[in-house]
This record gives sequence, C-alpha cells and structure tokens, in this order.
Amino acid sequence: MIKFAAITLSALFVLSACTTTDEIIIDEKGVNMSAYQTDLAECRTYSESVKTGEKAAVGAASGAVVGGLVGAITGGGEGAAKGAGIGAVGGGAKGASKGVETEVQVVKNCLRGRGYRVLN
Repeated sequence: MIKFAAITLSALFVLSACTTTDEIIIDEKGVNMSAYQTDLAECRTYSESVKTGEKAAVGAASGAVVGGLVGAITGGGEGAAKGAGIGAVGGGAKGASKGVETEVQVVKNCLRGRGYRVLN
C-alpha cells in the first residue's frame, strides 16, 4: 500500500508540475510579447524556489501519521497500514497542491512587479 501511495503521489506531482503557470492570463494590449516571454521565463525560475516537492513530502508524512493513527483506532494493525497509505496520498496531494498554488502566485507577483496586468 505504501508503494502504491508513493507512485500515486509521484504521478500527482508530475501532473501538477506540467500545468504550474500555463494558465496565467495577462492583458496583452501594448505588450511586447517577446519581452513578456523572457520575463515569464525569469519569473518561473524564481518560482522554482518554492520547493513543491518538499511540501508534498511533508504533506505525505503528516498524512501517513494521521491516517495510520485513524486506521489503528478503527481497524487495528492492518487498518493502520491502509490508513497510513491513504493518508500519505491525500497529504502528499494536498502539499503538492499548496506548493503549486504558491509557485503560481510567485510568478504572478513577479509579472505584476515588472508592469504586466495579470487578469487571473
């Protein structure tokens, strides 16, 4: 179960990383799109300092602990293992999601700081 949880968490992280900042919309009126692409790339580089993977790992660890405790209370030893696996997946996904949200916010703030009107 733990192996399944790790694989699922890895898949969620990879999928979320693919769409990190692709949905940012700016007002393009009067914008030099070549300069914007350069600025966007630089802002995305700043967002890499968020450490989404670490947030996912911390979420997975705390989810595993809570899930294991709940499983132990409700289902004994086998329930603890299942609960830990389920908790790890849920906690990891939540941690990854929070990390992605923060990455997007960093890019938006960076673009605003460079004078772009971010619409979303």
